Amino acid sequence: MHWCLVTVSLLVALTSISATADDQAAQAIRTLRAAGPRAEGAAAARSAVDLLLQGGQDSLLPILHGFRDASPLAVNWLRSAFERTADRERKAGRPLPRAQMLEFVRDLSGSPAARRLAYESLLHDDASLEQTLIPEMLLDPSPEFRRDAVARLLTEAAAATDKAASLQLYRQALQGAVHQDQVKTIATALRGDGQAVDLQRHFGFLTEWRVIGPFDNKEEKGYAVIYPPEELLDLQGEYDGQLGKVRWEPISTTDDFGIIDIASQISNHKGSLMYLTTTFSSTDERTVEIRLGTPNAWKLWVNGRPVFEREEYHRSSQMDQYRIPAEFRSGANVILLKLCQNEQTQEWAQKYEFQLRISDATGAALLPTLTSAQRLLPSLGRN
Repeated sequence: MHWCLVTVSLLVALTSISATADDQAAQAIRTLRAAGPRAEGAAAARSAVDLLLQGGQDSLLPILHGFRDASPLAVNWLRSAFERTADRERKAGRPLPRAQMLEFVRDLSGSPAARRLAYESLLHDDASLEQTLIPEMLLDPSPEFRRDAVARLLTEAAAATDKAASLQLYRQALQGAVHQDQVKTIATALRGDGQAVDLQRHFGFLTEWRVIGPFDNKEEKGYAVIYPPEELLDLQGEYDGQLGKVRWEPISTTDDFGIIDIASQISNHKGSLMYLTTTFSSTDERTVEIRLGTPNAWKLWVNGRPVFEREEYHRSSQMDQYRIPAEFRSGANVILLKLCQNEQTQEWAQKYEFQLRISDATGAALLPTLTSAQRLLPSLGRN
């Protein structure tokens, strides 16, 4: 009886110690997640990292779970804590919790950054994991994992001696490709064999719009002016523009990457601005990313609500230059873009264009449920 009581007491004590350690780790992670800019909370964060180091391998999974919805600064602290802890465990000859970390990597609901960190840590100890894990990740929520999976298929396709097998591998790679350079490689290979590749659809570019203008933007003053399309989006409307009466006209593009080139398709009106609109029909309410590239100043509205703006002229332009989270409702979603050109005459300041696509967080295209003709409604009423 005496020994039974001692054993029970010991188990209770050990459980209490374990619970205390878990509580300390949880508090340390909360401290890292609360770290602010300009060294705000830095001293407390350093102490929290030291505490997690003491926890050893038991700290690794809680740290990874702490990445979810953490700020970029907090992610940096958490990454440092994980890397230092893992390195300390290796140097001490203690194995990392491989099975639990593998499970975390395969859990698609986890933070992409944390999943990648866990994967790279596992890969450090076992390079063969790349062959096991990466082929599973062609449609992964993490763009980095997708890129690796696509890269493997591209290598296989380039090395294949059978043309049909090579083309099949390129087509398979295209299903998961979200990075422009890889998609270009795939398109070049497929088109070189006479295969059709619709890059506009693959990336989800919106290529058919209505445009109205020019309105005055001399001395860059028009950016702040509320012209009629911002108050009432009526596609039958006619207004006083910079050079006379203006009305909505259709504009579209056949460019692979959805570039609407106002300068070449209409005119490079210096010191002017244009409004462009289209609609995107969605089957349900959802969070999307509007991905925009332009060298011009711009403002963007979705369903009458401003979602982002940037008053900067003639910076370099590239695909997915801006990634704007937006909430789409079920049915038609009205997109309005204000695009501004200034009066600079240098050769590098002549581009007047944009490209816009709708994607999920990985960069994979989201496609509208209606055709382009159905999207361009004759009158959209108020924003």
